[in-house]
Amino acid sequence: MKNSTAIKLENIQKKFNDFTAVDDFNVEIKKGEFFSLLGPSGCGKTTTLRMIAGLEEPTRGNIMLESEIVNNVPPYKRHVNTVFQDYALFPHMTVKKNIYFPLKMRKIPLPQAEPMIKKVLQLVNMEEFGNRLPQQLSGGQRQRIALARSLVNEPAALLLDEPLGALDFKLRIAMQKVLKDIQQNVGITFIYVTHDQTEAMTMSDRIAVMKDGRVHQIGNPDQIYNSPATAFVASFIGDMNFIHGRIVSKNRQEAEAYGNVFKFLNDKSDFTKEQDVLICVRTEKVQVNASREVDNSFDAELKRIIFRGVDYELTFNLNGAELRSIVSSLEWNQSIKTGTILKIGWNSDDVLIFPAEEERDIVKYSLDSE
Repeated sequence: MKNSTAIKLENIQKKFNDFTAVDDFNVEIKKGEFFSLLGPSGCGKTTTLRMIAGLEEPTRGNIMLESEIVNNVPPYKRHVNTVFQDYALFPHMTVKKNIYFPLKMRKIPLPQAEPMIKKVLQLVNMEEFGNRLPQQLSGGQRQRIALARSLVNEPAALLLDEPLGALDFKLRIAMQKVLKDIQQNVGITFIYVTHDQTEAMTMSDRIAVMKDGRVHQIGNPDQIYNSPATAFVASFIGDMNFIHGRIVSKNRQEAEAYGNVFKFLNDKSDFTKEQDVLICVRTEKVQVNASREVDNSFDAELKRIIFRGVDYELTFNLNGAELRSIVSSLEWNQSIKTGTILKIGWNSDDVLIFPAEEERDIVKYSLDSE
């Protein structure tokens, strides 16, 4: 049976003097998979990519490409290509000459390379731009050419280091769809580095979520979002409410916080009665004046209303605990003002519970979070 693994990392560690950039990374990436390395700045994702590319050597562990250990194989001998954020196109060369360059390095004559160049230009929908110089192209067009140049020699894997970071918001969204379509069309393994959770969730088959050099969870977007393995993953992916509480009835699966009892469903068996925990509910799960009965229902004061176009972000005070809810613009009653007492609630299976000590790993984006 043919090996379906494109890249395998075994116990990979990378140290720079006393600093550990990546620690104990293990993963098997399948052929044709869109695999993302996701995490905040400094988490080790780019270092991991550079080790796969051969631009850094691991301190410990093995990197395998197509079943071969390549720890000591130089970058130009590895059957992978890298696309960087700055495109790295040659400004004095036309688009065609830029794309031809890696084939020229392999001593492939231009007449033989022409069909290959034409194929990748069609793939990125840039057939009409072959004779232009990079400076005559927009940012999105230059990114497409950089992608075409990396694909022309049909690598076993394409490594992409935040390639859309220099683009404006709407163009970045459009390019996410382009990248995913291209990857599915060519069937090449993509390893994608990003700190943007939306990019990773939109395009990836699987995601490795990293923090401080360690992998917290590897899974598909649904697993990462709905079943986060740690409080860090829960905080980094999507928008989550965190409430300090304690377990009051393990068998009945109840926790107490701010004078309220929260019912939850949890398959973890290691929580004990009176244990301090984090009670977590996603903002979109917090229902306001729900039309149907929910397992957890409370009276709370509306403190803040923020209009976000397609929805409203509402902030409530629940006996001293701050809770946020996202409500569709179509459902929100604009006559409701701050100071109003409203019924908020959610179901037991909308609640996640984590040990209180994991609060140290939560990503907080606020002026006083330092």
